[in-house]
Amino acid sequence: MAEDIRISLLGPVSAARGGAVIDLGSPRRQAVLAILASRAGRVVPMNRLIDGVWGDQPPRTAEQSVYTYVAGLRKVLEPSRSRRERSGLLAGDTGGYVLRLDPHQVDTTLFLRHVEAAGLSAGTGAHDEALRLLDAALSLWRGEPLTGVSGPFADAERARLTDHRLTAAEYRAEALLRLDRPHDALMSVRDLTRRHPIRERLRELLMLALFRCGRRAEALAAFEEGRRVLRDELGVDPGESLRRSHALVLRGEPTPPSHPAPDEPSAPTVAFPAAPGETPNGPATASPSGPAAPAEGPDQAVGRPGEPAGGSADGRAPALGAPTSGVPVPGVPALGAQAPRQLPRDLAGFVGRAKEIIRLKSLLAPWDGAPPSPLVAISGPPGVGKSALAVRIANLVRDRFPDGQLYVNLRGATVNLPALSPLDVLGRFLRALGTDGEAVPAEVDEAAALWRSRLAGRRMLVLLDDAAGLGQIQPLLSAPGATFLVTSRETLAAGDDCAQLHLSRMPLSEAVTVLAKLAGAGRVGADPAETAWLVRLCDGLPLALRIAGARLADRPGWSVSTLTGRLRDEHRRLQELEAGELAVRASLAASWSALSDGARPLDRTAAHTMSLLGLLHVHDLTAEVAGALLGTGTDEAERALERLVDAHLLDPAGPGRYQQHDLIRLFAAEVAPDDTTGPLIRALSHYVASARLASTTMDPHRVQPEADAVTAEPHHVSSPDEARAWLDREEPNLVAVAGQAMSSQDDRLARLGVALTFALFWYQHYAHQPEHQIALNLQALSVCERLGDRRGLYHAHGHVASGLSFQQRMTQVVEHLHAQLALAKELGDAFSEQRTLGNLANAENKLGGHERALSYASRQLLIARRIGAEVGVRYAHLMAGSACHGLDRASEAREHLEAAMAAAEAVGDTGQAGNIRMVLGEVCLAQDEPRTALEHLRQALVFNRTHGIRMGELRCLVRLSRACRMLGDARAALTHIGEGVPLARTMGTDLWLERAQEEQRAVHELLGVPVVHLV
Repeated sequence: MAEDIRISLLGPVSAARGGAVIDLGSPRRQAVLAILASRAGRVVPMNRLIDGVWGDQPPRTAEQSVYTYVAGLRKVLEPSRSRRERSGLLAGDTGGYVLRLDPHQVDTTLFLRHVEAAGLSAGTGAHDEALRLLDAALSLWRGEPLTGVSGPFADAERARLTDHRLTAAEYRAEALLRLDRPHDALMSVRDLTRRHPIRERLRELLMLALFRCGRRAEALAAFEEGRRVLRDELGVDPGESLRRSHALVLRGEPTPPSHPAPDEPSAPTVAFPAAPGETPNGPATASPSGPAAPAEGPDQAVGRPGEPAGGSADGRAPALGAPTSGVPVPGVPALGAQAPRQLPRDLAGFVGRAKEIIRLKSLLAPWDGAPPSPLVAISGPPGVGKSALAVRIANLVRDRFPDGQLYVNLRGATVNLPALSPLDVLGRFLRALGTDGEAVPAEVDEAAALWRSRLAGRRMLVLLDDAAGLGQIQPLLSAPGATFLVTSRETLAAGDDCAQLHLSRMPLSEAVTVLAKLAGAGRVGADPAETAWLVRLCDGLPLALRIAGARLADRPGWSVSTLTGRLRDEHRRLQELEAGELAVRASLAASWSALSDGARPLDRTAAHTMSLLGLLHVHDLTAEVAGALLGTGTDEAERALERLVDAHLLDPAGPGRYQQHDLIRLFAAEVAPDDTTGPLIRALSHYVASARLASTTMDPHRVQPEADAVTAEPHHVSSPDEARAWLDREEPNLVAVAGQAMSSQDDRLARLGVALTFALFWYQHYAHQPEHQIALNLQALSVCERLGDRRGLYHAHGHVASGLSFQQRMTQVVEHLHAQLALAKELGDAFSEQRTLGNLANAENKLGGHERALSYASRQLLIARRIGAEVGVRYAHLMAGSACHGLDRASEAREHLEAAMAAAEAVGDTGQAGNIRMVLGEVCLAQDEPRTALEHLRQALVFNRTHGIRMGELRCLVRLSRACRMLGDARAALTHIGEGVPLARTMGTDLWLERAQEEQRAVHELLGVPVVHLV
């Protein structure tokens, strides 16, 4: 799995899967991987790969070499991928390649994220957490980055990462000094300063550490050494910061002064932002002459002594956190001492969202002191906790906005209340800034102009909660100096300079914490499995979790399982998720009403689409399925689906696929139209037509069950590979919707469910999915019995028998096949009769009743020849050959099998040809002809793998191992059985697992080594 892979560049380039090292090959192949890993998740163009490996003078074969390196990487990174299967990890994209890993799976990205998070922690005063993160970052290093890899990219990346490592080490020393651990800081920087003598920041930290350790003379000597090195090496004097530290040591002051005199050098500062309640250099402390001067309040619009308001005397920008002065506007009152502080109270019970908070902090209060992003949006579905997160982050960063914080609930999704207009919001804010109510313009443009004037030159945070969309807030966003934090159920990514965070549902650990805070840790922890179910039933939505926790708190006699039992009933789940004025249904209704009552036709179509999506109990769907539900074209359906995605009422689930979460699906079912049968028939007909086309395209020589025609446009596939890929993707949905339809009392829907079940037969047979095959076809048996469908009963019995055969439940297999044979005779259908006789022969061969199998095969052959069923003739020869093989009549077996092979190859039936070769290989093994067996089995293995026939693949691997072992090639045998045993374990077939393990023991005995069983 891609999630198990880790790429390491902070040392020799390496990769590991689940702790096992992957051999990456040559240095240039490693260089290609390093370039791709450094941009994990993003497309790297071919020209960048070539430039990174060879530079300005690549060889003419450079592009071909990259193809070779990528192919090699795919082979070692995805060893289980077949040659024909597309790479899901290292994918080709337009003009380049993309390594589909989460960036945290690459150690360089993880290192830089730790360093960034450390800066954010230090900015809030959490220096111990900053130190922990920096230690974690530096522990990732295993030597020189990209050791042994050459080329322009490797050289530049080595230099860049080494510089970041030094910076992290400096930050670590700063954190140690902040934590009053100068001895540890000294140990950290002494050796680094020796190895990097001209790096002034390291020397400055060395001086401060020595000074704080009481070694003042050594601190001064370190400065003199640095001055000498800088002059000798670079011909320059020490920089201002280093000179300030020198002055501090000369004065011998235990702490830096709060306000240095204009003519005195100020104390050095660390790069981390000061925490609330600290000066930039540390906590405010008393000076030798008396108490520390009070820090300037955030409401004061004055400069420091000797500085003009809004900046320093020498024209530098004001210090971090220092106030700025507004630009006066004639006729408008200036912002007074009481700047607005409108943020709601932060929730004491707020839980989790650590990654989101770090991301938002980096946007609103960059730890390096850079300006904040002008527009930060938090978007997400109803009830996901957007407002709570926005209030939390706004309170955390409010000190970075000394000129005030404004807040308004825009009521974009408030039930029974109109959304605020832009003019309403501008009026509220202008009055909050001191503008007389009568002076607020009545036109939006004029009010926006005054708003811009009032905010010019100020640093303010404006929290706009629950925006209906970009249009509602657009007039406010052009104000200079303001930073806007907006929450919305709609996407706001189209806004100028917008940095948008999509807030997803809570992970399990955070969701459990929410429940524990409300209902008590003891109750929640008493039954972890039921608690996990409760989180799933709440869809991980904080709103639903709060309601569930509140209900448990109000009912001390309930256990968690009591509530989950009530929520498992889908018909009452939304009703159960209500507590006081909190209700999931009301939250979802507001979003749906905003669309259904919208002025745009697209909004109303999207609302109608949502009401239909709840009809299908599927994991995800495509625009084709939605178009069938709507009775429209795919393009119109796709626009409606994308509108629902923008409104966060639908989630993207991969390219062209969409997913509706359970609570939204249940609400959608409540607002479904009166006529639900029509849309369901259209959607089911599309699924049936698509599955039939895919099954036929996958293997056109297989006999498809007779079924009523459906008038629906199928999903088009043009090759067997394309057909199998579509079925692989859609099978969970096809199984779910077939079962749903067959559960209906509407005969039309039930018949379509049966048709879909039958259309899946050959795919499930090849893919070895007996559980789904048996369950669906048993349900089909019941439906066909109810409807009096004798033809359907015939097929359902055969399909159940096929699935039971995979599970070695042969007694039941024979029972179903005899019932099927009786139905074929009742229907007077000779083709079906001969087909069932062949299946009975197969069952008897598996039971060891080879004489009976030969009898059934002979009867099949007679009927098939009489009616001209060539596929039946070929299968009868195959079964007769298998029976003769079981009876040790090798020459007869070969005669039957070779006749079957010639007939299959004549018509291009590769499916039967592969099966016949497999049995021929087994016959050759029994006759001590391993070389001939090897030839047949290798061809059969290729066929089975190409067509995804897992049982055939397993059988070939076990027999190939035996053939190689008989030829004395133990290594080749070990390779085959090494693939066969894990495959047998995944398939759950005890008989073939036993056979594979027996062969494995024989191979290891030949090699003289014991079998190692991994736990």
